[in-house]
Amino acid sequence: MKTSEYLKMMREIKDFSFATIGHDGLPTARIIDVMLVEEDCLYFLTARGKEFYSQLTEQKFAALSGMNKNWQMITLRGKVKKVSQDMLGPIFEQNPSMNEVYPGDSRKILEVFCLYEGQGEFFDLSGTPIFRETFLLGKQKEHKKGFVITGECISCGICAGVCPQRCIAEGSPYAIRQQNCLHCGLCEESCPSSAVIPADHA
Repeated sequence: MKTSEYLKMMREIKDFSFATIGHDGLPTARIIDVMLVEEDCLYFLTARGKEFYSQLTEQKFAALSGMNKNWQMITLRGKVKKVSQDMLGPIFEQNPSMNEVYPGDSRKILEVFCLYEGQGEFFDLSGTPIFRETFLLGKQKEHKKGFVITGECISCGICAGVCPQRCIAEGSPYAIRQQNCLHCGLCEESCPSSAVIPADHA
C-alpha cells in the first residue's frame, strides 16, 4: 500500500503509544491520539505544560506504535516539528470530543505537532505466514531490517527447516522472503556457515 493509505489506517486506529526519551535519559511512552493525517504529515497535539511537549521540542523525534482489532500493527518513527495553532480548528472539527477536554479558550494551551519524515512498518499477524511492509514518509531513506543470506551459503537447508514462518526458499544461496519474515534471528543462530547476516550489514 501507499504511505497515504497507511497514514489513513493510523488515523482509524487513532490511539497510539508515543515514545520519547525522558529527562532522566530513559525511554518514556504515553497514549496519544492521531488527530489528523494528510499525505505528507501525521498531526497530534499536547499541552505546553506536559513533559511530552518539552521532550518533543528538544528532541524533535518520536516513535509510535498501535494495533487494530485485526492484529494488524503499525509503527512509525521519525522527525517532528511544531506547526501553527491554526491547525487547532480543523483538528477540533475532526475530533469533537476535544471540546469537552479543552473547552473554549483553554485550547490555546495546546500545541500542534507534525511527524513529517520517517520510516514506518505495517505488521499483519492475522494470517499465515505473517506479512510485513515498510513505508517511508517524506525524504526518509530506508533503514534495512531483518536478515539476508549471503554467498557464503552452503545450501544445507538448516535455516529453512528452523524458520517458524517457512519463509526461506531453496536456492544457491537460499533466500528469505522479507515480507513474511518475523526477524526472530533463528536462521542466523542456526546457520553453520555464518551466511545469514543482519540486512543492514549487507
